[in-house]
Amino acid sequence: MRRLNSSRHDIGIVGGGLAGATAALAFAQAGFDAVHIAAPARMDGRSTALIGPSIRFLERLGVLSGLEDRTQPMFAMRLIDDTGRLLRAAPVEFRAAEIELPYFGLNVLNHELLEALRASGAALGERVQRIEEPAVEVTLGEDRATVRTESGRTVSCRLVVGADGRQSVVRTAMQVPMRSWTYPQVALVLNFRHQRDHEGVSTEFHTVTGPFTQVPLPGRRSSLVWVETPENAAVLKDLPADRLSAEVERRMHSILGAVEVEEPVQSFPLSGASVQRLSGQRCALVGEAAHVFPPIGAQGLNLGLRDVEALLASVEAHRDDPGGVAMLAAYEARRKTDVATRTAAVDMLNRSLLTSLLPIQAIRAVGLGALATVPTLRHVLMREGVEPGSALGAVLGRARKLLPGRRASG
Repeated sequence: MRRLNSSRHDIGIVGGGLAGATAALAFAQAGFDAVHIAAPARMDGRSTALIGPSIRFLERLGVLSGLEDRTQPMFAMRLIDDTGRLLRAAPVEFRAAEIELPYFGLNVLNHELLEALRASGAALGERVQRIEEPAVEVTLGEDRATVRTESGRTVSCRLVVGADGRQSVVRTAMQVPMRSWTYPQVALVLNFRHQRDHEGVSTEFHTVTGPFTQVPLPGRRSSLVWVETPENAAVLKDLPADRLSAEVERRMHSILGAVEVEEPVQSFPLSGASVQRLSGQRCALVGEAAHVFPPIGAQGLNLGLRDVEALLASVEAHRDDPGGVAMLAAYEARRKTDVATRTAAVDMLNRSLLTSLLPIQAIRAVGLGALATVPTLRHVLMREGVEPGSALGAVLGRARKLLPGRRASG
């Protein structure tokens, strides 16, 4: 009988996407004996707008230095109510310079970011072992977790990181309930060339079917997330390239001139999901293994990268027992509020676009109108967008100043 390969490590990362590749690189750089278990990732033509904490984390890992000519800074963001409804909001424009930032974020193609992560990992040599096949089963024990791969190889780890997406085998082993929901929408995702310079401005048109969001890429190129009904999305995806290009230009009101859509055009049914807890015995979840977002507000990957950063910090604070009870409790505490508030906010924004109820339309219009006319409110929202939790911190700080002084003890 053939003897199966087996190995033992501190940290095992399961999943070959961006969250998994980032986790493998981060733990290896931090000096942990790490193994990355993942089948080769599929080509992903989408882009991600990286924001504050994500940018700093990737800079710390040395990843962004290899992407300098492939990232596009976003200097401004526009929101335009294109619903055609009775109650519509005035256009709102946010500029990073208003809050003394050079830009709101950096937009980068997902496959180029993944290439940079892999290159940084390869430079570490044997500090991170790679097993390029999928994990098929995870067994959780008191002191270690064991991962079995497709070929029958077994890997024993003190902590297993589940970065293996919506169908996570790590989450299955945890037996943690996952609450999921769907929207009556499909997102078309594509990249396109255009006649005029975008000047680093992202424009989001709010339509009755959902957001139609252009995000700048380097040169005269942009990415597009176009949320439609399933029926319309199917028709649009089957259009010849020239007709689809003309339709994109029409929907953008020709603000970037003539448009040339690039292949491929991808489509994704919109859904959301969240778990009751992010960790279990000797394991922790990050990215879409823990939470799923519709492609609104650049939240998905940014939230996943914050998961990885928080998990790394929790493990570093408990180096004597990575995957132990205290370490996992610290990770839960670091991530619980951020994940819950972002999930609720994205869900509320998307549903507000779909409703035909006049009171909800009025609230949306008044809210966006306030952002356009009240600088303080606009600045708070901008800071919260690029620095999650900053708005809550500011409110708590003001509240403390209003409380009566407390007598020092001792």
